[in-house]
Amino acid sequence: MDLDDADIAAITALISLERLAALTKLTGSARAAIELHQETLSLGSNLMGIIASVEIAIRNAVCENLTTHFGVSGWLTRPVAPFRWKDIENSAAQRALDSARRAEYSKMSQADKAALDAKAYPRGRPPNTPHMRRAIDRRKQIPVTEGKIIAEITFYFWKRLYGPEYEQSLWRPTLKKTFPNKSLKRSDVAKRLEDVYQARNRLAHHEPVLHKRFNDTIAGLEFIAENLLAPAPAKDTPLAKLIADDLQRVKDNAQALHDKLDAFRTGP
Repeated sequence: MDLDDADIAAITALISLERLAALTKLTGSARAAIELHQETLSLGSNLMGIIASVEIAIRNAVCENLTTHFGVSGWLTRPVAPFRWKDIENSAAQRALDSARRAEYSKMSQADKAALDAKAYPRGRPPNTPHMRRAIDRRKQIPVTEGKIIAEITFYFWKRLYGPEYEQSLWRPTLKKTFPNKSLKRSDVAKRLEDVYQARNRLAHHEPVLHKRFNDTIAGLEFIAENLLAPAPAKDTPLAKLIADDLQRVKDNAQALHDKLDAFRTGP
């Protein structure tokens, strides 16, 4: 890292003294702290890529399972009675629908947007309708595919479906099929998903995932990859093979980074 003293001072201010404080205290050097900070970010970026693959796999496995279970499309925003989403999931689904519509609305020409008034206000638009109200009413008339709505749903939604609130309504009647190993309980799956979710959140906010948290995350990723849609845990499932090389590189990089941190702790 080719940085002079002026660069170090400027970067320290940009990253912030507070953010670098623990590493600076550990190493006794602002330069070393910055280098370790960047290595930690790089490790997190690579780990986030693996999490993304697993998140996509979970999402699609759940969606295929629930589409088959409910027997209709649209179950996400219009659940099939007697099933009902909890308030958190219902709100998330409605936000995802609106977000998908917003995306489509933003691509439309002004003429096409104005043409939506005929559907939004079949008896004529009320006078003095605020612009924001008009945009909301227009967006409600835009059809969007289920795939586009699902793409707006966060990992938080999918991991909650394996929580205790849905044990009777989803896990037992259908979601167990996504983790068909008979020895696995819902709580086993929920624990692993939670570990991955917590790491994902930290990484999304550029926070480090190291030591026990890193090990828990790796264990969670391996658990999901080896058990998703598998009747018995296997290291050669399609998902496990997909992420195997990236996972090994991340483990190797993490070991090297942890060794550096440990060397500063133990000293010469």
